[in-house]
Amino acid sequence: MALPLLAVGTAAVVGYALRSSHTHEESARSKADLGARIVGADDVPLDATVVEASSRRLDEIPGARRAIQRAIRNGAREEWEHVTLERDGAWSVVNAIRESLPYYDGNDSEYNGVYVHYDDRFIVLDAIGWARLEDPLY
Repeated sequence: MALPLLAVGTAAVVGYALRSSHTHEESARSKADLGARIVGADDVPLDATVVEASSRRLDEIPGARRAIQRAIRNGAREEWEHVTLERDGAWSVVNAIRESLPYYDGNDSEYNGVYVHYDDRFIVLDAIGWARLEDPLY
């Protein structure tokens, strides 16, 4: 009787350990795209707060400087230049942009995002897409 009980107990512990690590990995994996594009000075809304590119708060957003640099380097006026983050908690970039920087919610003719002044240009920075790669099983 002790041998079957030991086998069942061992199987339960192994099953729990596998399920716990599997669930944690799946719930943590995510993907976020941080995008930037150049806009004209006339396209900056009058009530938007503009952040200087030298702001340390931009350093707190993973990929923000890379997205801005890509937009400048590629002259991104028609399309977003983006940086894709695939790591644990990547979707938190959405919250970070909205909470740590002056995020502007535009109307139909304005861009949502953070307006950044870089040299003589203006860039809009936003999380342009985010999703979980895998949903938890439980």
